Amino acid sequence: MAAIGIKWRRAAIWLLRIVAGLAAVPILYFLAALLLGLVPANNAWREAESGITLFVRTNGVHTWLVMPKTNRYMDWRPYVPGAHLAEPRWGEGNYIAIGYGERNFYLNTPTWGDLSLATAFNAGFGRGTTLLHVEHDHNPTEDADTRRIVFRPEEYQRLVAFIRPRFRLDAQGRTLPVIGRGYRANDMFYEAHGGYSFVMTCNEWTGRALRAAGVRIGLWTPLEQSIMWRLD
Repeated sequence: MAAIGIKWRRAAIWLLRIVAGLAAVPILYFLAALLLGLVPANNAWREAESGITLFVRTNGVHTWLVMPKTNRYMDWRPYVPGAHLAEPRWGEGNYIAIGYGERNFYLNTPTWGDLSLATAFNAGFGRGTTLLHVEHDHNPTEDADTRRIVFRPEEYQRLVAFIRPRFRLDAQGRTLPVIGRGYRANDMFYEAHGGYSFVMTCNEWTGRALRAAGVRIGLWTPLEQSIMWRLD
């Protein structure tokens, strides 16, 4: 009986260690996000006094890059034409907001109440494909959920060079919209290149785009807060 008791105690100790280890994972994740978000890339960067006005937008969880639809450096209209929208008149707006995410999460989880364990697992461990989410806007302004940033032309060109290749194209060089699956009349999803995981999240994609442009932002930005607090 004593031997059986010892075995049970050892099993219990190992079980507690496993539970403690699992509980530590999210704590370590958020700690790493906090620390690496505090360490800036492009530390010498300062916002331009004049140039190209962009915005970074949040809904509290997800971030978008809001850019002019067309200027001398890039015309996004062939990539995201108004004809793809449920109401094409929204295509007359002068700005677009581009975000990035896991396909199943985007299409089948419109609210947190729709989130399933399988969807979260597949997204977190890179088992799904990705989409770009594009919203058409007109004359956006800065508010509690939107930060304004003025880019130098060369910074904007680097941003474009990061984002443009993320659109998947067909044999004729056209983007691939997921027709009928936008959330509202002014937005559309597009097939994208790239992976998604708990490391490469929608917000880390925004952070990588900003780092590629040369903007001062954290070294790793998996959370919405990692992006927005740095821009305050």
